[in-house]
Amino acid sequence: MLDVSLWGAFIGGLVVFFSPCILPIVPFYLSYMAGSGLAAIKASDTMSHEIRRRAVISSISFSLGIICVFVLLGAAAFSISQTFRSYQDEFRWVAAAIILIMGLHFLGVLKIAFLDRQFQIQIGDTGKMNVLGSFVVGVAFAAGWTPCVGGVLTAVIMTASLETTAYRGLLLLFVFGVGLTMPFIIAAWFINPFLRFMAKFRAYLNYVEKLMGLLLIFFAGLLITDSINGLANWMLVSFPNLFGV
Repeated sequence: MLDVSLWGAFIGGLVVFFSPCILPIVPFYLSYMAGSGLAAIKASDTMSHEIRRRAVISSISFSLGIICVFVLLGAAAFSISQTFRSYQDEFRWVAAAIILIMGLHFLGVLKIAFLDRQFQIQIGDTGKMNVLGSFVVGVAFAAGWTPCVGGVLTAVIMTASLETTAYRGLLLLFVFGVGLTMPFIIAAWFINPFLRFMAKFRAYLNYVEKLMGLLLIFFAGLLITDSINGLANWMLVSFPNLFGV
């Protein structure tokens, strides 16, 4: 049976990957993972097996670094929510307000300067790339997440904090991390086709940003009205084949 919350977390991770905050910087990370300059990658129609293998292994390590941070954030959120269980409604309203503000920002209704920043990290000489270095970059990437990650991540963390067990909360953040990082690994294997795809997809980044804003506002509404479980039950009843019921 496919869990509605897990499905939502996975889709949220995918949407974040294709957002304007993340997708444009992916080629530079791929260059780092491959240990080759971006110009050299674009100039070649096919990559050598060694460069491709190095890129995939490093991207997996990079992804593990990101997922580790997300899972730790999920554990912390669940622990805090359990400690202040009697204030869960207030906790939910604050989270809804934050998510709503981010949603309005992505729609262009509000413009908040610090939310327009983009995460950057000095990854240095690509020739010195290694698996451990990729993991550390992944940790740094997750710790300095961009607003595009932050809005959806806040929503997922809030959902995780309301789960009945710590295991469920951690699993939710793990699935979100997989949704976000899986495209990194796929892109590392298909570097040249991905770069060609990205060149065409750039024209749609603004639409992805608007979609993200709408999704965040919708989720904020679910939090305010405490309707998350109701929506999940409705989806299970209305689409039993989709969720394996």
